[in-house]
Amino acid sequence: MKTLLEKAQQTHQLTTEEIVQLLAHPRPQPLFDAADAVRQKNVGDGVYLRGLIEFSSYCKNDCFYCGLRRSNLQAQRYRLLPEQIIEMAHKAVAYGYKTLVLQSGEDLWFDTDKMCHIIQEIKKLDVAITLSIGEKTREEYAAYRQAGADRYLLRIETTNQALYEKLDPAMSWHNRVRCLQDLKELGYEVGSGSLVGLPGQTLQDLAADLLFFKEFPVDMAGIGPFIPHPQTPLAHEKADGHFDLSLKMMAIMRLLLPDINIPATTAMETLHPQGRMMALQCGANVVMPNVTEGDYRKKYELYPGKICTGDSAAQCRGCIQHKIESIGRFVSPSKGFHGDYLKGK
Repeated sequence: MKTLLEKAQQTHQLTTEEIVQLLAHPRPQPLFDAADAVRQKNVGDGVYLRGLIEFSSYCKNDCFYCGLRRSNLQAQRYRLLPEQIIEMAHKAVAYGYKTLVLQSGEDLWFDTDKMCHIIQEIKKLDVAITLSIGEKTREEYAAYRQAGADRYLLRIETTNQALYEKLDPAMSWHNRVRCLQDLKELGYEVGSGSLVGLPGQTLQDLAADLLFFKEFPVDMAGIGPFIPHPQTPLAHEKADGHFDLSLKMMAIMRLLLPDINIPATTAMETLHPQGRMMALQCGANVVMPNVTEGDYRKKYELYPGKICTGDSAAQCRGCIQHKIESIGRFVSPSKGFHGDYLKGK
């Protein structure tokens, strides 16, 4: 492991076999330490906060792993009006957020005109805007970009095409990749990511995911554990080991792409009470606190056991800052674009 880590720290290159070796290693602390050192050197000790607004739980897709899937008749559906979304954005800015993430299921009610109106109004608040609203046409992506969207998050979930299309019925892996390529060509900062621990997924698959992100290359990589949802076809699958494996994936991602943004995903804290802080010590440098108001937090249930569903946006803001400072880090005042630290912003 020592030789592999030295190579990774110096060259930021690893082969599939070397990544698998690191993922399989039973004592990963040296990997975590190496990733933390690379993180500190390349993006510093600041942690970027992204205020997350989950504005619709409707989704036209039927992905086997997701609680928002179309066939889940027990899901609590809601849809915020554009004015409500804009109001929540105003409140988030008052709490000090410099970036807002607008996330939803693939809800066709939000056509291009509605989304562009929302983006234009929120952009007036002098924030960076990240969209996480799924697969769209190139023309739609271009319209959002022109309206003021800066970043787009579209997780590939798995680069194993057969596994992707098995778990995402009626969806095309090639179309997913097309979307990512369109976003990059249109000038977005592009985020993608993987679900770790999917049924049938191998360590080789996970290594391929990491190399895909490096080759693309992404500006942000979100790595999260698969947590079985009781109202999905994967309800009876196990989640054992997914937390540790997700930490390893984040750490290797940091070694391969030393200056990108890597979020400490909320799902990590569902599996471990200190999950996000542990992720920040394994290479991550972003946290996305929920700024959605009211009962909507509980209804946006991608996976069971979601944290902080009873907290207010103000409580989440204060809590996360305290946690970040408790591990010797600080909340960055920057909007946190890829490369901001290196540019001295």
